[in-house]
Amino acid sequence: MVAAIRVPKSQRARRELLKHAPKLVETNKKTLILHGTKTSAVLNSVLSDIYHLKRDNAVKYTKKNDNIRPFESGGETSLEFFSLKTDCSLIVYGSHSKKRPNNLVLGRTYDHHIYDLVEIGVENYKSMESFVYDKKLAPKLGSKPLFAFIGEHFESAEELKHLKEVLLDLFKGEVVENLNLGVDRIYVCTAISPTTVYMMHCALRLKRSGTSIPRMELVEVGPSMDLVVRRHRLPVESLRKEAMKTAEHAKKLKNVMKDPIHGRLGKVYMPDQEVGKLTLSNDIKGLKRERREAKKNKEHSKKQKVNSE
Repeated sequence: MVAAIRVPKSQRARRELLKHAPKLVETNKKTLILHGTKTSAVLNSVLSDIYHLKRDNAVKYTKKNDNIRPFESGGETSLEFFSLKTDCSLIVYGSHSKKRPNNLVLGRTYDHHIYDLVEIGVENYKSMESFVYDKKLAPKLGSKPLFAFIGEHFESAEELKHLKEVLLDLFKGEVVENLNLGVDRIYVCTAISPTTVYMMHCALRLKRSGTSIPRMELVEVGPSMDLVVRRHRLPVESLRKEAMKTAEHAKKLKNVMKDPIHGRLGKVYMPDQEVGKLTLSNDIKGLKRERREAKKNKEHSKKQKVNSE
């Protein structure tokens, strides 16, 4: 028996559905952080640090979730349900097993369906609490970070190409048109091998250099870890084309402007009219009226002349 499709009956419900629908101009992406059936202390700390870095735009569930297997058919149903429920388009899922210890799955969704996935293992992890530094250098909440990808494997290895895209989407923050020069942090990702990346989070410290350009120093504030790519799944070509659509910019119309009071205004340029060279026909109403008046005046003058005689 096929379940009936529920249709919104009120305007409020329709507006809520439109908010969750895919858009050509995207809003800020939210991140959903989930725990698997079993997690380790290292993985719990990793998920907590990721939530701390993105807490202005993230949702974290602390309960354990069963039957989530993102790379298996049907195993991503729960992820898609949570993505729809929280309106999150980025997913971080942590699990731990003997076969895949300290396992982290990074995923993106389109229209609340799984778009692509990257499975990585976390090694040599250092939490944010383990670093000692001047707390005045701590990055501000919601600030835009810089990214540095070092190594030729980011251009040659397909796994690291994919991981680079997902990391940029995960940590880039809000999309802005202008950026202040006061950038206070940077993510440094170094490709050690075709499947391993060393990632660290640093604060930027500006010092005097004797010139107008200050000298920058990196102060590691954590977390830092080795990311080993285990599996990855690229999006289907048809889905990728659908997700990559962008809004078409309207062509600029010449001599058209918008006014808050009068609305849309336009200028029309007319060539100089030479009235003296215009040909006038005899059917013009003004000429007919002049003829009638001239005829009446002529008849009136004749009557006066006759009466005088």
